[in-house]
Amino acid sequence: MPIIKVLPHEHLCPNGAEFEAKSGVSVCDNLLEHDVDIEHACEKVAACTTCHVIVRQGYRSLNDIEDQEEDLLDMAWGLTSLSRLSCQAIVADEDLTIELPKYTKNHASEGH
Repeated sequence: MPIIKVLPHEHLCPNGAEFEAKSGVSVCDNLLEHDVDIEHACEKVAACTTCHVIVRQGYRSLNDIEDQEEDLLDMAWGLTSLSRLSCQAIVADEDLTIELPKYTKNHASEGH
């Protein structure tokens, strides 16, 4: 099983995290299953950018990015060439290192 390493994030994961991920499942669902409370305002249908992540290691192992995701990412805060919507990025068999951006464009963060 691949390992997902989450770099420390001040609010969502202050100490970072590392866990065995399920292949064939989105990065978002893997994070949520391991208590990394990443936002997903559109309920994981690629209609927002609140689940934006930066894939620091293992980016090329993920499924190909589709046009809708690419268009949405243009609106994400802190966009990089390694950015993905975690709800659309499917884990393969390679380890991943994930950075959670400091901010999202969600004006009303649920649960905060």
